[in-house]
Formats: sequence, C-alpha cells, structure tokens
Amino acid sequence: MDREIIITKDGSHSLFVKSMGETFHSKHGAVQESLHVYIKNGIDLIKKDSINVLEFGFGTGLNALLTLQFAIEKNKKVYYETIEAYPLSEKEYSLLNYDDFINSAVSLNTFHEIPFEIPSNVNVNFSFLKHHTKIEDFTTENRFDIVYFDVFGYDYQSELWSVEILQKAYDFLNPNGIFVTYACKGLVNRRLKEIGFEVHKTQGPPGKREMVVAVKKL
Repeated sequence: MDREIIITKDGSHSLFVKSMGETFHSKHGAVQESLHVYIKNGIDLIKKDSINVLEFGFGTGLNALLTLQFAIEKNKKVYYETIEAYPLSEKEYSLLNYDDFINSAVSLNTFHEIPFEIPSNVNVNFSFLKHHTKIEDFTTENRFDIVYFDVFGYDYQSELWSVEILQKAYDFLNPNGIFVTYACKGLVNRRLKEIGFEVHKTQGPPGKREMVVAVKKL
C-alpha cells in the first residue's frame, strides 16, 4: 500500500492510503476516536474480569495499545486476537506517536515486533496473538466477548461489510457478545439485524454523528 503518516486534530498520528484516498482513523483525532469507539463504547461495557477480544483489522496497533492500557487500569485479564492482511513496515510503525498519548507500560513497537501466529504474554494482564491473513480466510475455534470491527469504510472496501463477513463476526462471538464499529450505515445495520444482532446506535466520536454497538442475542 502507498501510505503516509498524517497528524490528526488531537495530535496523534494516522496513515493516509493514497491509492484509496482514505485514512486509517478519523482526521478529527485517531486516539480519541479509538478510545470512544472501542474502549468507552466497547470493552468497557463488558462486566467480566476476563475478556476475549477479536479485532478485525490490526492496522497501526492503536486499538491493541489502548486495550492494554484499559486492562492494566481496570485490572482485567484480556486475551486479544487480531487479523491483518497488510502489516505496516518497521519504517511506518516506528514513526507513529501513540506512546506519547498512552500509558500502557509497553511500547507500540512491541506489538508490531511480535511474530505472527506466535501467542505472546505482553504482561500479566494481556495475552496477544496476531494473524497475517485476510479476514475472508480467517478461522479460529476460539470464541470472544467482543469484536472490534475496524476495517476500512464501506465506500472503500464494501466486501468486508458483506453478510458473509458479518456472519463470521457473529459466529465468533459468545452469547451476549458485542460487535462494535465506528460505522453506522443503514445497509450494514440491516444486515446485522438479519444475521441476528440487536443493533444499538449511539453517539459517535468527534466528527461522526453515530456509531453502532450490536449484541449477539440468542
């Protein structure tokens, strides 16, 4: 991918994909977006001491770093599994400034330097496994309490918002598990409902009116 680092409005970095004309995060603030969507309206809703997370789209590693910070602050045990088809190069990830914003006791580089397909105990609160594969090809026997759905937007990668992919997310979740994403597109919401999710719209991060939290109800 033809990517370059940009500075978002909260001072944190994101990446701009020139060929797509799309950024990895909101231009209004990468860190504040991820905190709002995946922490405040995601993992913080799960009232368990041990939480299994599955992330669709590892990207810059920002969500993993914020989740580690959450696990330490809340004294939770988090198992974090993530999928990435097009990992960043060392030149790209080493320049990202998330360590200036996040107090996680582990640097962003650590997550990128951990080899794919090798389970790792990042610290006593956080276990980590990343897969170098396309979402379409991913499979696992593990089940999760929450799915972070952080792929590129529907207008850029509509195939990742298909019924088939959303069904995979549903199937990977435990009963009452949460599917959370920054998006709130009517077509996607209808697909989520058809699959069996209970869809809730909530206030989006700065620059976005709404986002979605969906619950797997059986």
